[in-house]
Amino acid sequence: MPDYYDALENRSADARMADIAKALPLQIARAKGLQGYRASFADVDPARITSVEALVSLPVLRKSEIGKAQAADGPLGGFGGLATHEFSHIFQSPGPIYEPGGVGHDWWRMGRFLNACGIGKGDIVQNCFGYHLTPAGMIFENGARAVGAAVVPAGVGQTELQVRAAADIGTTAYAGTPDYLKVILDRADADGVKLKITKAAVGGGALFPSLRSEYADRGITCLQSYATADLGNIAYESAAMEGMIVDEGVIVEIVRPGTGDPVAPGEVGEVVVTTLNPDYPLIRFATGDLSAVLPGTSPCGRTNMRIKGWMGRADQTAKIKGMFVRPEQVADLVAKHADVTKARVIATRDGEMDAMTVQIETDATDPAPYAKSVVETLKLKARIEIVSKGSLPNDGKVIDDQRVYD
Repeated sequence: MPDYYDALENRSADARMADIAKALPLQIARAKGLQGYRASFADVDPARITSVEALVSLPVLRKSEIGKAQAADGPLGGFGGLATHEFSHIFQSPGPIYEPGGVGHDWWRMGRFLNACGIGKGDIVQNCFGYHLTPAGMIFENGARAVGAAVVPAGVGQTELQVRAAADIGTTAYAGTPDYLKVILDRADADGVKLKITKAAVGGGALFPSLRSEYADRGITCLQSYATADLGNIAYESAAMEGMIVDEGVIVEIVRPGTGDPVAPGEVGEVVVTTLNPDYPLIRFATGDLSAVLPGTSPCGRTNMRIKGWMGRADQTAKIKGMFVRPEQVADLVAKHADVTKARVIATRDGEMDAMTVQIETDATDPAPYAKSVVETLKLKARIEIVSKGSLPNDGKVIDDQRVYD
């Protein structure tokens, strides 16, 4: 039986739905009162938004929209539930776009992941995430405090000093990107230094099976989380290592890229997240990441929905023949034809010229009727290729840029 972080992790599906039905209308009401949502939520009745299915009626919020609002209305763009000076931290992402942070108990919800890693009281975490402007360092430090672990605020770089600190202090756990731990371990081996690290909580990059296996051979259990600067922890691995369990403080939807429409169960789509954090209520926030729902529940006993983890980026915008082609345009093309289930734009080169093919999933056999819609929707002529239903890959791609630039 795992040591659960709290009773939320093994709730029944009915109990979780009942809790969401209470929490979600309150969060929507908070958002509706904020400047950032005022226009888009003008006709929204929060009392009617009591389920994940009801969220579909609300617009998707993209980071670019927050950036524009910040440029017009100040650091948080009217999306903060507190005044800017009332937050403990303000972070900066490229753009620049600013995100708030708090130091309240498990504000970023990373403690749940660290607990799943077996990290808690008695552990010393060497936190090798960055602390300057970006929030990753504080996200993991806040989580470590929530589980009662001590923290070495190591940040990134200075590997020789990292090894010395880990050895002198007796570090038992690592937090950072998946590959930097290997740099520390290899340096320790080269220096003849024995470290006590047996647990690793990683994120911010791909954890390849070969690297996880290498850590296991060194006696280190390495698990990964999926988090963003805006949302904090979204999903995390447990010792079962079967998919990533959605955090209890967020609601995750998988939608067709360029839309807010849910995909079929198991289909790859864009991760859209609604957070229940009252300080920063992000509603249907589009992460730009691709994933898919993994059926069933984790063997570890945690009962929330699972996703397959990070599967690429949903923002597949490509410039073809001097024109931008965007995922939402491809979605509009599909919506124009009741017989079409999917479409995919493929960008290639024909000699020194761009070429575009549009693959359309349909039972029809004649491509001619779709040519006009392609020009109207994508603003470009293309070769139309009819493909059978179910034949396009389940990888979330709607624009496949196959051009080679080197």
